[in-house]
Amino acid sequence: MIKIYTDGASRGNPGPGGFGVVMIAGAHRKEISEGFKLTTNNRMELLCVIVALETLKKEGTAVTVYSDSKYVVDSVELKWVFGWEKKNFKDKKNIDLWKRFLKIYRKHSVKFVWVKGHSSNVENNRCDELAVEAAMGGHLKTDHGYEESL
Repeated sequence: MIKIYTDGASRGNPGPGGFGVVMIAGAHRKEISEGFKLTTNNRMELLCVIVALETLKKEGTAVTVYSDSKYVVDSVELKWVFGWEKKNFKDKKNIDLWKRFLKIYRKHSVKFVWVKGHSSNVENNRCDELAVEAAMGGHLKTDHGYEESL
């Protein structure tokens, strides 16, 4: 079982943004973060989950994702995203990321758990630190999916 903690942040919405991920498998720990010039908080919340799942080496891995994003957790756990997919994501935002998410999500056994942000969850707090640090970094990437949708 792999535990994945995620958080996204943006300075302004839209504005510079970043995400942070902490992955834990037994005694192994990996932290990932990236920052972007112009994006939204919801994009960062979703992108960090995608990047974490894409990092997994074996298909069929059992994973629990801990996120403080109701947008991401509810969309999957309440199965909204599957209805959106059937309607070709009509009138939805972040279509590029939702399609990318579904592709990697289907390769693993993923469960989502919502955690309260900025509370006593040490790993979620670390993800927030990573996300904010990435958003304020000097080497921000371009979120092409967001900028092309403008």
